[in-house]
Amino acid sequence: MARLTAAQRKALPKSAFAVPSKAPGPGSYPMNDAAHVNAAKSMGAKFASPAVKAKIAAKAKKKGMPVGGKKKAPKSKGKK
Repeated sequence: MARLTAAQRKALPKSAFAVPSKAPGPGSYPMNDAAHVNAAKSMGAKFASPAVKAKIAAKAKKKGMPVGGKKKAPKSKGKK
């Protein structure tokens, strides 16, 4: 995941955060790229309130990365 400096985080538009009202402060969950979307989902699952979890899920879905969706593992081509 690309690290965001404080200056980069402050430069993000509020629409790039799961909780724009807290942006760019703590608990706002930046979701500017796929890695940060995954990080927001992971951190939100551990620490966020149900309302914030819903905001993270909605933002992730809007970005095409729904929460809870699991990709199937590719089939092994090895010997049985």
